[in-house]
Amino acid sequence: MPARTPEKKGSRPSVKPKAERPHMPGYGLPKGKKGLLPWAWAERRLTKSHNYWLITVRPNGTPHAMPVWGLWVEAVFYFSTGRESRKARNLARNPSCVVCSERADEAVIVEGMAEEIKDERLLARLARPYHRKYKPWKLDPALGPIYAVRPRAAFAMYEKRFVSAATRWRF
Repeated sequence: MPARTPEKKGSRPSVKPKAERPHMPGYGLPKGKKGLLPWAWAERRLTKSHNYWLITVRPNGTPHAMPVWGLWVEAVFYFSTGRESRKARNLARNPSCVVCSERADEAVIVEGMAEEIKDERLLARLARPYHRKYKPWKLDPALGPIYAVRPRAAFAMYEKRFVSAATRWRF
């Protein structure tokens, strides 16, 4: 579990994953933590993205990439898909996946595990921001499963400061 910091009464705790340099031999990344991006930088990009890339694993082990709509809420990515879609069938066999923000020049890559969400209170809480973001579409479990992707690790690649800013977070 990531470290959580207490906030004001009634609010959810914020996630504070551990920032470090990614292992990228040959790219000339500096040692040390100077220049690492703050987690808030990544969360802003994950929250603001309209389209995301979701990469799942087919039964034969090959990758499958598709754009999806979703929400980044309290350090979890939520999205829906059709029950018989390749994404859903892949996740039923192997919940490991990767979620990427839409801008490659300010890339945020989240590695995690997807889990189907059935909690009606949580789904109701997500419905309004999803509808606001993707009007007229609704986040509706009757149309297909809704998944939560909880990160294990995340990476950021900021093109303008690539060498000094490349960051990995561990959860």
